[in-house]
Amino acid sequence: MFADRAKIIIKSGKGGNGHVSFRREKYVPAGGPDGGDGGKGGDVIFEVDKGINNLSDYRHKHKFAAQPGEEGGKRNCHGKNGADLILKVPEGTVVKEAKSGKVIADMSGDNQRQIVLVGGRGGNGNQHYATSTMQAPKYAQPGGECIELEVLLELKVLADVGLVGFPNAGKSTLLSRLSNAKPEIASYPFTTLHPILGVVDVGEGRGFVMADIPGLIEGASEGVGLGHQFLRHIERTKVLVHMVDGASIDGRDPVEDVIAIQKELANYSEVLIHKPQIIAVNKLDAVPHQKDEIISKLKEKFESDEVEVMPISAVTGEGINELVHKISDKLSNFDDKPIVYEQEYDPQEHLFENESFTVEKAEDGLYLVEGPKIEKMLGYTNMESEKGFLFFQRFMKEQGILKELEKLGIEDGDTVRLYTLEFEYYK
Repeated sequence: MFADRAKIIIKSGKGGNGHVSFRREKYVPAGGPDGGDGGKGGDVIFEVDKGINNLSDYRHKHKFAAQPGEEGGKRNCHGKNGADLILKVPEGTVVKEAKSGKVIADMSGDNQRQIVLVGGRGGNGNQHYATSTMQAPKYAQPGGECIELEVLLELKVLADVGLVGFPNAGKSTLLSRLSNAKPEIASYPFTTLHPILGVVDVGEGRGFVMADIPGLIEGASEGVGLGHQFLRHIERTKVLVHMVDGASIDGRDPVEDVIAIQKELANYSEVLIHKPQIIAVNKLDAVPHQKDEIISKLKEKFESDEVEVMPISAVTGEGINELVHKISDKLSNFDDKPIVYEQEYDPQEHLFENESFTVEKAEDGLYLVEGPKIEKMLGYTNMESEKGFLFFQRFMKEQGILKELEKLGIEDGDTVRLYTLEFEYYK
């Protein structure tokens, strides 16, 4: 069964604890600490798989976890890192934080692979805590905690053009005529139960992707019928083609149909209603004597800078070439890149919301920053990566740590120590 929405719980791997042990060898009566470091916990990674087209893999299984890191061992043995968890999704999948609905990752365009949850760092073994005054430390660092998060996966198809309209308006017939797509065509209230994509060739190396969106009904944006489940698929489209049964074969009024669908688009999203739109008036071959009257009525009511009305027949092919070139002209006002949603929610940043920290001057030229918030931040931040370092800089600024240091009189060249991390301060 086609699935374009799923809610799952994902969990990164906990970091392995550092180990406490001491050298115990013959002729070495007072061996020093040799506890190894724990392994890093596995990350949760989303990756695009172009061989799948829906989210059915997540319909029946709802919890996914990366492996924890192993504890460190004796003789400076490093614990094994936990295996990453790679979740394959179709291109166009948007990963959202379930409660807020904010975007974590949009698996589209250049973003084919993204780490969504970072595994906990491995804890330091007791060998790291030996000093001149404490040569037998009995303490090792615990591994960083895992992160657990409920996320919503939504597939929003990557199409340039969205075909919308009431059931039986002729959308599937048009798509099958224009492209190599083979949708089922029959007279049922919901013939199409999932979006169908087709590539339309305009010639001269140009073309576009068109999506047949399942038929809408009044109240779809409020959850009535099946159509509301598919409105999300036209959010990425650049142009909408609204198919209307101009012949009123099902006893419908084409003007009332357009009004109803426009209302559903506006109720779902203000963005949708303002997309360039073509009203394709279909089936006029069935009422040749009323054709001009029907077109005039629709143009008078709806035509504007954003909306054009065009007569077509998906069965006979009348007006099809004109429609394709009109769509192509409207698409020429856009670049070729798909619409990609920016990140609104970073799980790593929200880990520290309820934690505290302290900033104090230890001695001239040395400042200490400590507390649960700092430990957590260090546990999930890879300072060796550019992204991790940029996150660290942003964290120091946004949490007010730099301001606190300035209040204490820090000067350029002074040292700031965050547990095992030290850096020189420069404004």
